[in-house]
Amino acid sequence: MKRCLALGIAAIALMASAGMARAEMFDTRDIFGGGTNFYQSGVSPIPRERVMFQGDYAPGTIVVNTSERRLYLVLQGGQALRYGIGVGRDGFRWSGVHRITAKKEWPAWTPPSQMLRRRPDLPRHMAGGIENPLGARAMYLGSTLYRIHGSNEPETIGQAVSSGCFRMTNDDVTDLYDRVSVGTTVIVKN
Repeated sequence: MKRCLALGIAAIALMASAGMARAEMFDTRDIFGGGTNFYQSGVSPIPRERVMFQGDYAPGTIVVNTSERRLYLVLQGGQALRYGIGVGRDGFRWSGVHRITAKKEWPAWTPPSQMLRRRPDLPRHMAGGIENPLGARAMYLGSTLYRIHGSNEPETIGQAVSSGCFRMTNDDVTDLYDRVSVGTTVIVKN
């Protein structure tokens, strides 16, 4: 009985010290909003699906509809793959036409100077990996600071939470990444 009590107290002390050490580390959830599933890819609350799609866009074009919080990959025959996305919060939404200029798997992240001015506590650089806010894949849009990228926060999909980038679950961004190439046209509509 005494041994069980001693082991229980030791386990509680170990968990408490681990929790304190974790709390002292930089928490990347502070960058774009928080969530209990940050370290997991999770399933999107908005399932990816093939839908009918009207518009005069060539197959292979990506159409981002920020008001719907959806990204469409245009297919043949008036169809598209529709993905749920997180979009820019108030003051960070934009529209325009760009091309994908680079694609990276498990990209590193260096916060832009504009973000560092707003958040001087951010790290100056993060290596790629599961804790990185860009997630499993990133597709860079023209010469802008914006990307279509993964996220480990599935609960933010369908929300306005980013600084202008378009976030998807890691599963969805990997699916899209494998379907498009550098040079793909991306049309962003509000």
